[in-house]
Amino acid sequence: MRPLNYSLQRITIAFFVALLISSFYKMPDPQEVSSKKSLKISATTQPKLSPQARRMYLHRQEQLQVAVAEYFDKAIKKGLIVGAGVSIVKGDSIVLATGYGSRNLRTNKGVDAGTVFRLGSLSKGFAGVLAGKFKSEGLLDWNDKINEYVPELQFKQAHHTPKITLSHILSHTSGAPYHSYTDLIEHGVDLRTIASSFTAVQPVSAPGELYSYQNALFSMVGEATQQVTGNPIANDLKENFFTPLNMSTVSTDHEGLLATENKAIPHRKYRRGWRSIQLNDHYYNAVAAGGINASAADMAQWMRFLLGHNQEVMGAEALAEVFQPQVEIPGRSKYYQRWKGHQASYYAYGWRVHEFVDEQEKAQTMIHHGGSVNNFRNEIALFPEDDLGICVLMNSMTPLASRVIPDLQEIIASIYKENLTEEAVIAAN
Repeated sequence: MRPLNYSLQRITIAFFVALLISSFYKMPDPQEVSSKKSLKISATTQPKLSPQARRMYLHRQEQLQVAVAEYFDKAIKKGLIVGAGVSIVKGDSIVLATGYGSRNLRTNKGVDAGTVFRLGSLSKGFAGVLAGKFKSEGLLDWNDKINEYVPELQFKQAHHTPKITLSHILSHTSGAPYHSYTDLIEHGVDLRTIASSFTAVQPVSAPGELYSYQNALFSMVGEATQQVTGNPIANDLKENFFTPLNMSTVSTDHEGLLATENKAIPHRKYRRGWRSIQLNDHYYNAVAAGGINASAADMAQWMRFLLGHNQEVMGAEALAEVFQPQVEIPGRSKYYQRWKGHQASYYAYGWRVHEFVDEQEKAQTMIHHGGSVNNFRNEIALFPEDDLGICVLMNSMTPLASRVIPDLQEIIASIYKENLTEEAVIAAN
């Protein structure tokens, strides 16, 4: 097991190396992808390429579109999923933002890049980055005591509460038992009321010692940000990220999702196949933990930013702080701990950080999170060394979620590692 400080240093170095490389080499923006379900997405830079390089780039993009479409078409035919919104970012380019399958089997309408899904716990990554931005601006500090923002929060052991910091809340190391009061979140109880319920909770560890996943306590970051800005976290997210990143289909409430025409409907598996179910209003009282709705197009813009290509929105150093591991995630039973080459997993601020080695013993970092809510199941992963981001949004609970990230990473690697020549591109076309 590698020490935590070693992992922190290596992950931080990897992130800054990726940013440095990207400052010298910018991939071009893609043309409108060939799928009829895709949206044309423009990045902020349009470097010029030679005709030869342009042809090679477009050839790779076409290969990627075909391979990913085949992967999801196969999953749909096997009955593994109903629909999926998929986005891939490579370098400074959104190379894929599209959809596969159906957003609602009752209407048989297809998923496209603008189809909105519920994100579930992918929302935690937004909250962590927002806290990091406010920390860089001097509005918050990782060591702020959370009960100074939420005085209603009191544990059964009175001396425990004042020790809990914003860092502990964001890294699931508050000392609270696993999933404390998630049921109250799902019943729509006000966060301040939930905070006061912790007077009945006996801590399982001192703050900072143990990883214990939370929804209720993690949500308190939204109460903290509101105290320093005067705005609900939904407004702060819109002002700081959604608007400047042109995330045009995103919303943070149940009403906003219902009013969206192009939205995915959740599905449940029955004996005779999939059946659509109702959109519920769970977690919109806890936006930071699971209340964001977004499309593949939105998530492409989000990943491009997270990889360091919108530093006018948030600087590289501030982003790197958000991704620094705070606690190791123990065990080997989690699905991501069974991925090939996995060495160790940690939790940062709203993000999991994994260490891997490939067959050549080369180290690689993955910044990752999964999410599920209301029978939506999602995955997002960033690979700083490869300047790569992958996000998959699905409107069904599916075993595919446990392997979709490494599967797509392998497809992408096989295409981008291919040594293309002008003759090969011409012959292929």
